[in-house]
Order: sequence, then C-alpha cells, then structure tokens
Amino acid sequence: MIPLSVLDLVSVCDGGTPADALAETAAAAKVAEDVGYKRYWTAEHHGMEGLVGGAVSVVLAHIGHATSKIRIGAGGVMLPNHNPLVIAEQFGTLNAMFPGRIDLGLGRAPGADSRIAHALRKDLMRAADQFPQDVVELQAYFAGDSALPIKAGVAAGADVDMWILGSSLFGAQLAAHLGLPYAFASHFAPALLDGALRMYRDTFRPSAVLAKPHVMLGMTVLAAETDEEANFLSTSMDQSFVAYRTGRSSGLKPPVAGFRDTLAPGDVAMLDQMRAVRAVGGPETIRREITQFIERTGADELMVAGSVYDQAARHRSLAITMEALG
Repeated sequence: MIPLSVLDLVSVCDGGTPADALAETAAAAKVAEDVGYKRYWTAEHHGMEGLVGGAVSVVLAHIGHATSKIRIGAGGVMLPNHNPLVIAEQFGTLNAMFPGRIDLGLGRAPGADSRIAHALRKDLMRAADQFPQDVVELQAYFAGDSALPIKAGVAAGADVDMWILGSSLFGAQLAAHLGLPYAFASHFAPALLDGALRMYRDTFRPSAVLAKPHVMLGMTVLAAETDEEANFLSTSMDQSFVAYRTGRSSGLKPPVAGFRDTLAPGDVAMLDQMRAVRAVGGPETIRREITQFIERTGADELMVAGSVYDQAARHRSLAITMEALG
C-alpha cells in the first residue's frame, strides 16, 4: 500500500472554541503518527468562520511539539499572500525545531477574497502572476544561493521538502517544469484530476530533487464500523460544504440524519460532484474505494481529508482507514 497522510483544516466544532480546535488537531496528529500515517498537513485559509489554521507555521509548531516522527507540513502556504523570504525563515525555523520532518506545499490561489486581499495589503492578482519566480526564489533561500542579495541564515541548507499544490492545470505544469513533487486537491476539484495528472506526468523534467514524477492525491475519507454510521457522520461535512458554497460558512455542525433529503436539487448536485473522489463507509467499503482510486490514478501517495464533529469518531476513522488498508 502507498503511504497515507492527513490533511487537517483545523475546524472549530459548533459550540467549541479555536483553542478546542487546536488541541484536537494536536491530538489527532498524535493518533495519525501512532497508527502509521506519513504526513500531517494543515492549510492556509483566511477570514473563514470555523477554520483557524491560517497561521500555518504556528499551527505546525504546535503539532510538532505534540508528535515525534510524523512529517508535518503545509498543504499549503498560499505564496501570493507572502514574500519568499518570510516563508523561508518560517519553515527554516520549523526545520531547526523538528529536523527532517518539514514539508512545504505551495499554492498559487490566494485562499482569500478581495476583503482579505485588502487586509493583507496585497495585490493578489499580480502576486499570483509572480508565483513561479517566487517558488524559485524560495528554493534559492533553502539552497543558500550566494547570488541572493540577502541570506536567510535559518533557511540556508534546511531540509525542507517542497511540493507544488494544485486544483487546476497550472500547478501541474509548474511542478513538472521544476521537477518537484505534485499534490493535487482531487477531493474538491475532481473534474480536473485526470487532465492535471496527464499534464504533470507527460511534461515532467527530472531535477536534482526528483528523478521521476511523484504525485500525492487528496481524497475525502471517513471510516466507521459500518457504512451506515460513516454516512451519518459524513453529514457534518456535507453541511459545511453546502454552507460554504452558499456563503453561510460557520463552525462544524453535528451530523443530521436525512440531511440530503432537506436540500434543494442544486445543492444535491453540488454534493454529488464533490463525492466523485471520496471513500465513506465501513472497513470493506474503505478498502474497496481507496484501492480502486489508487489503481485508476497510479497515485504515489494519498492524503485523506474530511471533518468529523465527534472527535473520538475522528480518531477511530483514522485508525480504521489504516487498518482497512493493511
């Protein structure tokens, strides 16, 4: 079986606090480490009610102190929101704290709307156009390139694994051009998955980092003892997705029996589209759906995503998924 990893959006449960969410993230990361997951990533989101992982490097330090060997990383840092020097220093510092355990996934999408762009004092359209050059500049900081006008001492020589993230063809093309590993968000952009894989694999150029293409794919996964229990628990995710798509995002809600039956046809269609890349069920269903997805895509790694309101059930989901796949 290929390596499995976890993507955590650091969701606040309805009625909970950001402190609760951060404590649960640390606890879930320890569970993931104990049962054998390879990586534990968090993602940068701003101004979204119910998600508190925006300060990615701070959250990763929190996770690093709660664990001892699992790789921890950004899935990802939205580089248009930042400048390369600051990110180099942040992730160089993380590597100094947790050597050999740090991943840096880089995304081009700002992860923000115009209000956040104004708050960040950034021209995000222009910054997004600069993304390829900024990635190369980051590589230079980590390499300690003497041609740089300034040296980020904590970053130079840092053992940080860089990834290009994507939910479109642009990231696939850039990752192939730079010879970097590629992580595709197929759990929320399933329609573009096959095209992105072809683009990356067909145009990949070997580099000092990577001799051949290496792909990690996102998949929504929620495991329980039975299919019925898993489908019930998954209604928390369904509520969050519908709320997000309709501009009503909030904390993660408790599961609701028959939630799908309460939705308008358009919302049902949205959910069906998102369910194209997911495995929700008991151990046999999880094994079958994940195995079929890996066989179809040829993924080198899989990153499981998904929110669960009940935190004990979330921990069981991580363990059952790993057990189901051997």
